[in-house]
Amino acid sequence: MPSYMLFIREGEVVDEAAMQAYKACSSGKPPMAGVRPLAVYGELETVEGEGADGMVILEFPDKAAAKAWYHSPEYQERAKLRQKAAPYRAFIVEGL
Repeated sequence: MPSYMLFIREGEVVDEAAMQAYKACSSGKPPMAGVRPLAVYGELETVEGEGADGMVILEFPDKAAAKAWYHSPEYQERAKLRQKAAPYRAFIVEGL
């Protein structure tokens, strides 16, 4: 069953250089095999609860693939830049 990785940016970017370095890691590259971007910082409209500053939704074939991607050494190096750049929450949710 598909699973989804959600990254929610909870506040403004506090380190623009770190954010630009994070973005540069994937700029111009095709998505990794098995990863399908569904939303990447598109326009947000809060309809209930507290809003977010930005959101990314990635689709994976299953939860194991999502966890493997997130915990991979390659992504964890990039994640340090994202975490330095702005406050985030991240989730994996299984689909139907």
